[in-house]
Amino acid sequence: MTDTHSPSSDEVRWAEPGELAGLVAVETAADGMFAQVGITFPAGTTMVEETDDPSRVLVAGDPPVGFAMIGWVDGHVHLDQLAVRPDRGRRGVGSVLLEAVCDHAASTGAAAVTLTTFRDVPWNAPWYARRGFAVLGEEEWGPELAALVVHERELGIELAPRVVMRRIL
Repeated sequence: MTDTHSPSSDEVRWAEPGELAGLVAVETAADGMFAQVGITFPAGTTMVEETDDPSRVLVAGDPPVGFAMIGWVDGHVHLDQLAVRPDRGRRGVGSVLLEAVCDHAASTGAAAVTLTTFRDVPWNAPWYARRGFAVLGEEEWGPELAALVVHERELGIELAPRVVMRRIL
């Protein structure tokens, strides 16, 4: 879907090294949306601040209005973070980024994309479910995914019930 105010907002590409620092504002603004459902994240760095590798980050728009940061977990592409500027929300940017992640994963031979997210936040698990992701029971987690969930809990991210989800490609 094309945003009439920013025709390039649905064009997805790999981030340039110089763009990573600017994505912090996108992530911080997106994280601020959680306050409306009573979730306030603990102080600390954003996900995108923790990488210096633009080959892990897909961006939408120029300048970017959203991004998806990926990694590998248990042999699958893992969506570490998906963030869209709130003023660009509900215009398809997140969906375009998510499909780009899945297309990239398929092109690398990955069988699935995994992620962790809030179970009851409308733009989290329910949104991913409408896009083909299903909740994985703990017995289906690989060792790296299980360790990631423990790590998120240690960071204080589990401020509301969270789930692990997977989309088979």
